[in-house]
Amino acid sequence: MENNTLNLARRDHAGVYVPPPMFYVATFFLSLGLQRLAPLPSAWLTTNAAHAARWAVLASALLLLLPALWRFAVSRNTLITVKPAKSLQTTGIYALTRNPMYLGLLVMYAAVAFFKGNTWTFLLIAPLVLVVQAYVIRKEERYLQREFGAAFEHYKNKVRRWL
Repeated sequence: MENNTLNLARRDHAGVYVPPPMFYVATFFLSLGLQRLAPLPSAWLTTNAAHAARWAVLASALLLLLPALWRFAVSRNTLITVKPAKSLQTTGIYALTRNPMYLGLLVMYAAVAFFKGNTWTFLLIAPLVLVVQAYVIRKEERYLQREFGAAFEHYKNKVRRWL
């Protein structure tokens, strides 16, 4: 019986079967489709301010994503959400936000919106956040609570979900 329990624990994971970046990609393509079906003015994306913003937003995304990916590489943790976590990330960028990869993907989505998007791309940011939070982050948090218990509870109380 103990072996079965041990094997089940090893196979436990967040239960997120759709790779999280796909939510961002799908939302972007949805925005392109919506622009074709119900066009909204997007001339504001061609202003000097928008041109300057796109590079700043892109740099911000990289400042979130690269250190988060580095932490995972250094700790030999997995990015695959249907595999068990090897460790709880709490240092580096993870000391500022519990979800630097999802926040970084959101900022990257905004950067892509400035480069190739439209007004719909920006209007879909709020629904995108809600979907990622409901389908990905909450499931991951329940898993991390099961897996790391008090250590995750302490971390959760100390570091905010987004910023």
